[in-house]
Amino acid sequence: MIVLNCSTKLLILEKMLKSHFPESLKVYGAVMNINRGNPFQKEVVLDSWPDFKAVITRRQREAEADDLDHYTNAYAVFYKDAQAYRQLLEERDVINWDQIFQIQGLQSDLYDVSKAVADSKFLDIKLMSFRAVHFSPVSTLPDISSLLGSSPRLTSLSVFDADLLNRTWSRGGNVQCLRYIANLISCFPSVCVRDERGSPVSWSITDQFATMCHGYTLPEHRRKGYSRLVALTLARKLQSRGFPSQGNVLDGNTASIGLLESLHADFLPCRFHRLILTPAAFSAQARL
Repeated sequence: MIVLNCSTKLLILEKMLKSHFPESLKVYGAVMNINRGNPFQKEVVLDSWPDFKAVITRRQREAEADDLDHYTNAYAVFYKDAQAYRQLLEERDVINWDQIFQIQGLQSDLYDVSKAVADSKFLDIKLMSFRAVHFSPVSTLPDISSLLGSSPRLTSLSVFDADLLNRTWSRGGNVQCLRYIANLISCFPSVCVRDERGSPVSWSITDQFATMCHGYTLPEHRRKGYSRLVALTLARKLQSRGFPSQGNVLDGNTASIGLLESLHADFLPCRFHRLILTPAAFSAQARL
């Protein structure tokens, strides 16, 4: 195991990962954030350098941790060889197996390899699989002429909006998610439409892997073009900072798939996999 903390080598790694798109997108996004101030206190672990076969991004060990917070306790994985990934998982101190955590990646063997190691350590593992999406370059802002008056208006989210996002996110509704969303809003780009009272009615945020997520419009404000506006604006904001604009959508979310198709987003050949792993000691407390 090698913890890569040299800024020059991390920039080299970023360029190397780019040549392995789209499977490396999650790790690439995390490494880009590390190289641009590291607001989420991440670090990189590899099996070897520079000819690595597996790379994992994780939370820095000195960062404050909540063992129930699988949102923040998240690892991104990319490997050239599945066996090398398994060997890295099995190494001492690469993964904190004593907390609830998640593993994210875009490779087909990710679940089987991770499950084999998790089973040996008696952790429960749950898989969610999504269609992976990438936005083509957005050269111009979408038309916002209808939003240039006093209300509604296009802006960014505030940490004071975190409670609303926590209550409306299908993955949320708990203290850990509330804290996580507030941190994402503080650290990464977001976009929202606000009504005449200043309350968000449509929004999207960016996660620790530079992924567009939690795109949502309040039911009473749907069919007004807000979701389209928010998605394109956030994609352009990310692209202007050099980040890929990527996202994920469940197969059954026909409304979001239709929106993405209308925006000419590219559905990637690989799928996004999110694994949530829970030690037996926390199985009764987990709210996944």
